[in-house]
Amino acid sequence: MTPAQDPFYIVKDEIQESIDKVQDSFHQWKQTPENTGEYVHLTKELLTSCESIQWQVDELDKAISVAERDPAFYGLNEAEIGRRRSWTSTARNQVLSLRRNVEAGRKKILFGHSTNPSESIRSKKHISQDNDEFIASESDQQMLLIKRQDEELDALSASVQRIGGVGLTIHDELVGQEKLLGELNLDMETTSNRLDFVQKRVAMVMKKASLKGQIMMIAFLVILFIILFVLVFLT
Repeated sequence: MTPAQDPFYIVKDEIQESIDKVQDSFHQWKQTPENTGEYVHLTKELLTSCESIQWQVDELDKAISVAERDPAFYGLNEAEIGRRRSWTSTARNQVLSLRRNVEAGRKKILFGHSTNPSESIRSKKHISQDNDEFIASESDQQMLLIKRQDEELDALSASVQRIGGVGLTIHDELVGQEKLLGELNLDMETTSNRLDFVQKRVAMVMKKASLKGQIMMIAFLVILFIILFVLVFLT
């Protein structure tokens, strides 16, 4: 595997680029007056960057430890493992040195080690002002986030209410349809009972009547059936 394809060298180049940027910021920090807001801002930025780079170097060192257990599996040898260890050690020392210098400068500001009392007071005022601005900015962001969350919750609540209203409407329609079906079934049963009664009466009469009487009775019953049919289904 070529260095361009090896994940170690890809991460190594990214970390080295970050270290170079931090060193440039460190030189700018050293040239910045201590009693300014820019100095405080650069101090925070440098400490954050150093902490991030230190974590990346530690993670890369862990990967080297894994590869060291079976170098042949990863296509490495002892010399390559040693070179990688040497680089991570150098990078860690560079970052630690930068971080110690920045922390020393921050402590000097915090504890007022300036030889000029008035300068120390001005520095503390600038630091206090920067801290107040930072806290105000964070508070504004939190309030904006809370406002957005409230708006999303209101929208969600409205959606739930709409869905609930639709559900109630569907329920009412189903109840109404069930009632209509019940009434229709009752009408069908009543009509069926009436037809059964008529058929039984016709059978009884036909047994007792003569042929002529049966014909007249049949005609009468047909007419009666038509009348009943009209009354039941057309009214």
